[in-house]
Amino acid sequence: MNAPVPGVDMRGSPGSCRVLFGVFTRMALQGFGGVLPVAQRELVERHRWLTNEEFLELLALGQVLPGPNVVNLALMVGQRFFGVRGALAAMAGILCVPLVGVLVLAALAAQGQRLPAVAGALRGMGVVSAGLIVATALRLSMSLKRNPLSPAGAGLVVAAALLMVGVLRWPLVMVVLGLGAAAFGVSWLRLRAAGAVATDTASPGKPDTAPPPTPLRDPSEDRHG
Repeated sequence: MNAPVPGVDMRGSPGSCRVLFGVFTRMALQGFGGVLPVAQRELVERHRWLTNEEFLELLALGQVLPGPNVVNLALMVGQRFFGVRGALAAMAGILCVPLVGVLVLAALAAQGQRLPAVAGALRGMGVVSAGLIVATALRLSMSLKRNPLSPAGAGLVVAAALLMVGVLRWPLVMVVLGLGAAAFGVSWLRLRAAGAVATDTASPGKPDTAPPPTPLRDPSEDRHG
């Protein structure tokens, strides 16, 4: 029996490690041109295991960590629900079964890549892959409205990342560490300020409304009354 991790809300969650394995296997088999668009659709829109914000947070962490970001995402999603067993099940699903297909397709492509039809098909798949990534980015951008950086600040960070990586060809590690640290710092300061304001609003200074003390009565008044 796969017991869920305590403290995790199990609404809209996988029922077992077997379900995790099956879903991530299906994601990998559908991921022609990239698993990321399929992962967003499966985890957020279809199964509702994650919100858009949670998906973005895990994806950002997976991109910073060493290794393929989708494999890192699978590990974190599996661990979120079933601990180490869930992480292993999700990683096995994203890697094991598709590995056979990748090896077969790689062997066929190596033999037929000189054919004009095969070369054209591969170029066409590259265009489709780019389109899927752009479509996923547009869907995820809707969740930036609630980002601590504000939509304008998040747009500036995106534009700066595109400039540094796409135009200036800066190393990806430098961009992630430098730009990511700056965005993290600004977000932390804004969240801290918002928390302080919320605390002050929830606990305003209350005037002293205690009733005045009741004066003591003289017992002699009751006897002469």
